[in-house]
Amino acid sequence: QVQLVESGGGLVQAGDSLRLSCTASGRTFSTYATGWFRQAPGKEREFLAAITWSLRRTYYADFLKGRFTISRANTMNTVYLQMNRLKPEDTAVYYCAEAGFPRLSWRSVEAFDHWGPGTQVTVSS
Repeated sequence: QVQLVESGGGLVQAGDSLRLSCTASGRTFSTYATGWFRQAPGKEREFLAAITWSLRRTYYADFLKGRFTISRANTMNTVYLQMNRLKPEDTAVYYCAEAGFPRLSWRSVEAFDHWGPGTQVTVSS
């Protein structure tokens, strides 16, 4: 079974940038997409971005307004989330996830089958 590990989180100041990485190992199935989500204390896990594996199509939450960019390394084992102009409200645990089946939409938690443990991002004002 695939194992996903997020890295790159930390404590930054408002306006700074961070790049998160999601590294996969032990994959034994075809992957259709990788997504990034986040969950702040007391809130539901929310969709941020996704990238498909076949055509590298990307999808983003509207509220990001271009601040975040998802990309995939050519090795196909690592997916990145570049986060720019960070705000205190971006503080959350960030998760990556992989989907082993095709879906009509990648914008929900239910579309993904495998999840990493998450990495904390804290943005101070």
